Amino acid sequence: MVSYSAGERSERRIVVVGGGVIGVCCAYFLARRGARVTLLERDEIGKGASYGNAGSIAPGHLPINKPGRIKQALKSLFDPLSPLYVAPRLDPALAKWLWMFSRTCTEAHLEFAMRVMAPIGHASRKIFDQLAEEEKIDCCFQRKGYYEIYLTARGLASGEKEAGLISRYGFHPETIPGGELREREPAINGRVLGGVFYPEAATLNPYRFVMEMANRAERRGAVLRTDTEIADVLTGDRKVRGIRTRAGEVIEADAVVLATGAYSAPLVRQLGLPFPLQAAKGYHRDSGTTRGRAPQLRQACVLGENSVFCTPMDGFVRFAGTLEFSGVNHEIRRPRLEQLTNSSKRYLDGVDDLKFRSEWCGLRPCMPDGLPVVGPVPHRQGVFIATGHGMLGLTLGPITGRLVAEYILDGAPRMDIAALRPERF
Repeated sequence: MVSYSAGERSERRIVVVGGGVIGVCCAYFLARRGARVTLLERDEIGKGASYGNAGSIAPGHLPINKPGRIKQALKSLFDPLSPLYVAPRLDPALAKWLWMFSRTCTEAHLEFAMRVMAPIGHASRKIFDQLAEEEKIDCCFQRKGYYEIYLTARGLASGEKEAGLISRYGFHPETIPGGELREREPAINGRVLGGVFYPEAATLNPYRFVMEMANRAERRGAVLRTDTEIADVLTGDRKVRGIRTRAGEVIEADAVVLATGAYSAPLVRQLGLPFPLQAAKGYHRDSGTTRGRAPQLRQACVLGENSVFCTPMDGFVRFAGTLEFSGVNHEIRRPRLEQLTNSSKRYLDGVDDLKFRSEWCGLRPCMPDGLPVVGPVPHRQGVFIATGHGMLGLTLGPITGRLVAEYILDGAPRMDIAALRPERF
């Protein structure tokens, strides 16, 4: 993390729109450098996608644009329990998104995405360590990695192939046979053939992390306002002037950051920029107790064939996952929710007869090329976008906040992130 002297502090007025992990991290890094930050959240801080995600910090995680994904998406039309599910509906925007998505589900694009995202992932992982040390963030931060475990030889072979790709970019995944997995994590049952250990990964309680970061931003002078939805970004002579809220209030600003997650597309399109973002719903179930005890999972595991993340957190286990493209809504499809724990019984002991303290769904913002959008809006000086992180919002929150602060206060980030530019579509 960069330390800034008093001579480098800024008095610029910045409005950050969105109180999830991306918006809060932007507010923190801007306020850290002395900018006058106002963060506006349409609901409550940290209660969107950040609230209930898997709690995994997964640098090096591949984007969803893998070869074979379109075939999987087409099959999902007839299998509502598929980890990747596209709900059948007439939606031209979704059809266009799927067409653009299909064009990037190639080996070449996967390599390109890793070249772009691996350095960003490494940098973000380091910032988490620095935040834990400097800010004393209280969020159950664990630097223990996670296991991706498989029941089938085909699944394990696929996991090993992905690990081989990831290892070329400075990460150190390790293939582990089933017997050794069970020695390391006794909750893994005898059906599991083997898996891959990702040592650079970490876990935390995502809601607590966001609230702790919001607190640190406030300590540095940021103003956080909830129940405030914006209607327009105000510009004049192609330069930002501020924002107008739904209530009609005008807040003047020298720069505006749109970190509005799955709700970004209408605001961005008002600025004249094509923005093919789709909301992908994820679910979680948090365990209560089984016969008076919580499941005894000690370390995070990903269920390889089912794409379910199982994360120990503060005395309970979170079962989280799925990508459901069904529009912008918070309807819980119970069979998909229940599949999180039903599938876990095939991999883990101690998951039978669970009671649940929380059942939840949230919306992740996904771009068709699997890469986030971070950077200035062309021809709208002072307007910046930070969204589209898909399943990596938590992982990339800190580095995104730092990059946005560098864009606004220094004119350009220190890393080359031209591939993430908003106008690439």
